[in-house]
Amino acid sequence: MNFTAKDVAALREKTGCGMMDCKKALTASDGDMEGAIDFLREKGLAAAAKKSGRIAAEGVAYACTNEAGNVGVIVEVNAETDFVAKNDDFNNFVKTVAQTIIDCAPADIEALSECKASGTDMTVAALLQEKILTIGENIKIRRFDRKEGVVVTYNHGGGRMSVLASFEAPAAVASKPEFTEYAKNIAMQIAAITPNYVCPEEVPADVVEHEKKILTEQIINDGKPANIAEKIVAGRLQKFFKEICLTEQPYVKDGDLTVSQYTEQTGKALGGDIKILSFTRFEKGEGLEKKEDNFADEVASMVK
Repeated sequence: MNFTAKDVAALREKTGCGMMDCKKALTASDGDMEGAIDFLREKGLAAAAKKSGRIAAEGVAYACTNEAGNVGVIVEVNAETDFVAKNDDFNNFVKTVAQTIIDCAPADIEALSECKASGTDMTVAALLQEKILTIGENIKIRRFDRKEGVVVTYNHGGGRMSVLASFEAPAAVASKPEFTEYAKNIAMQIAAITPNYVCPEEVPADVVEHEKKILTEQIINDGKPANIAEKIVAGRLQKFFKEICLTEQPYVKDGDLTVSQYTEQTGKALGGDIKILSFTRFEKGEGLEKKEDNFADEVASMVK
């Protein structure tokens, strides 16, 4: 047996399946977690695997644009406790980092560290060390993205989640308040429904092929003949795209429209074509494990 009870529990958490089914899946996949998820999906036992990223680390996600509104950034900065994430000094540091990314357009975190922090005489790396000393917690700039052109940002839940999206639209359209409202609505859609891609054309071929394989196995296991499985797969694949592609999703404020139809409708009303080019969505602590302290042990150590 190449798996443990913890692996079974982890698989149950990800798929919502029963313990015995999870044991069978791990046995069949020789302990491989992804293979076990596929096994359960092929048997029709797991409707969809839950996201493996566990939201646990503290800090903030933050997005903003420059004054001209043609450069947008999104950044995640982590700290050890939620208390520090609400600290003004910490949040001002996050805003300084965001402004530095706007001003310097660094290629990555390493390049950002060497940039002169906007409004100071220090590098970002030196300013970070100063904040660690004065705030008293480990602080880490985890990731960022920067986009130019027609951009919009959206922050939700006091730093819990942020979105940066870019669009293609004529200047006469992009300058209208109705476009600003549309763009904000799209950013809110991304925040709420968490798409993986803009449109079906963006989905990598290997992801589509993998999903086709899972769907085909499901249909054959349901007793359907292989010769009609292909037609059924094509239909179910459209449902898959609706789940992971922004343009195919029902628009949250009007379920009768897809995001694509809402975009087309808005473009017609404003007198020019609008295209969603890309988006980045950060949720603080996404995929990070948080240190779990035993409260009883902590109290006992304080008493000693």
